[in-house]
Amino acid sequence: MTLNRTVALVGMMGAGKTSIGKRLAARLDVPFADADHQIEEAAGMSVAEIFAKYSEPYFRDGERRVIARLLGEMPHVLATGGGAYIDDATRATMKESAFTIWLKAPLEILLGRVRKRQGNDQTRPLLANDDMRGTLERLLAQREPVYATADMILESGDEPHAMLLDKIVAALAAHGIWDSHE
Repeated sequence: MTLNRTVALVGMMGAGKTSIGKRLAARLDVPFADADHQIEEAAGMSVAEIFAKYSEPYFRDGERRVIARLLGEMPHVLATGGGAYIDDATRATMKESAFTIWLKAPLEILLGRVRKRQGNDQTRPLLANDDMRGTLERLLAQREPVYATADMILESGDEPHAMLLDKIVAALAAHGIWDSHE
């Protein structure tokens, strides 16, 4: 069983990149990496703290470097932050070195998930305002055309993760990214 390219999950915050990514990595028996977690480890502070102390452009620069480093490692499953794929350089690196999958979830599902986590979640500084819905709507409008350039688009609603994993594994096999017969 071989994964010959990193599988990078892209999409909005709350789309399920980390939860599906962990399950996909387990199913493929490969390592899992969460770019935001790696950035926090490297910086010694949360994403929100980086935004507050240094700015979003500073964060994106670190994110670009961390993702490039992760994509240089052995093939694995990578969950990226919601804005990572929007950065031209990061997207180009991902297109070159990974099979990208946009986890596309409807606004109501994203809103429900991020509201549920917002109280103890320090990774979504862009939502730290009084208009979470409006912010998500604006971000979706800006980001969806870019996310749509991913190698695969997977509609991700409330269906069981097992169904999504089956679709991803089938697509990886069809694209020659995953060979389960070795």
